[in-house]
Order: sequence, then C-alpha cells, then structure tokens
Amino acid sequence: MTDSPPLRVLIAKPGLDGHDRGAKVIARALRDAGFEVIYTGIRQTPEMIAEAALQEDVDAIGLSILSGAHMTLFPRILEELRKRGLDDVVVWAGGIIPEGDIPKLRELGIRAIFGPGSPTTETIEFLRNLRTAAAR
Repeated sequence: MTDSPPLRVLIAKPGLDGHDRGAKVIARALRDAGFEVIYTGIRQTPEMIAEAALQEDVDAIGLSILSGAHMTLFPRILEELRKRGLDDVVVWAGGIIPEGDIPKLRELGIRAIFGPGSPTTETIEFLRNLRTAAAR
C-alpha cells in the first residue's frame, strides 16, 4: 500500500494587512505536521493568490486576515479561483472575523474559520479530515 502525497497548502495574506505572525505560525505548524506549505507573503491581491494556487497546484488555501476587509476580499478570491477552474480547492480562513460574518462566509464557500487563540491543532485536524474524506 502506498501513502498518498501530503496535501499542498497555500497560506496567503490578502489585502494591505501587514501583520503576518499568525500566518507564519500556522505555516510552520502545518509544515511540522507533514503538509507541503507555500507561504505567499503579505499584501497579496486576490489575483495573486489565485494564480499562486494554480501555479503551485494546491489542495487547500488558508487566508489570514486581520484588517477587517474579509467581506470584500474573500468573495473576490473565490471568484478568481473559479475563473481559473479551481473550484475544488478548499479555502479556510483565520484571523479577526466577527461572528456575524461567519454564516455569510460559509455560504460563499469558506469551509472553516479559526479565530484568535485557536490552537494550531484544530487547523491540522481540519486538513487531515479533508484528506480522509477525499480517500473515501
């Protein structure tokens, strides 16, 4: 029996938000858990994130945002992914996202949202469950 390759995960910081400590922490935690991680760096446009996802052939994208622009940027990122035929890429988010925005973001297609103080193990488990579900 052969092991499946690790999930390829893109960690992105959309918009003008320059605070990247959380994104770097989750990128390292995912790497240490055996995932292949690509970190885009700060101040990425929706087009840049979608293009990186396409070029890197990722399975999932984690969006880290603290600026409050998630209701503007996340729909644009999802649209850019669709334009590139990446409808099957799982997108999740972390950062400062008000509870009241979560239902709308889930409706748009954001699969999970991890707020401040969420243990990195929650994100790792979320991604491992994706792999398990895909194997069924």
